[in-house]
Amino acid sequence: MSETKKVVLKVNDNGSIRVMGDVELVDAEGNAYEAKPAFSICRCGASKNKPYCDGTHKAIGFESAPRAK
Repeated sequence: MSETKKVVLKVNDNGSIRVMGDVELVDAEGNAYEAKPAFSICRCGASKNKPYCDGTHKAIGFESAPRAK
């Protein structure tokens, strides 16, 4: 039996969600995006490369710093 590696999603302050681990990202129709060992998902909604982050959050002053409780 193979061991499943833990996938980690890190919510970055004022920025993206960093995804690390063996995960498959698919669109609403189930089509897979290119596989990557780690990637960042846009959280501000302004990226020109959705669903991936392109750093636009810095230019628009996106602010959000949630904390786990």
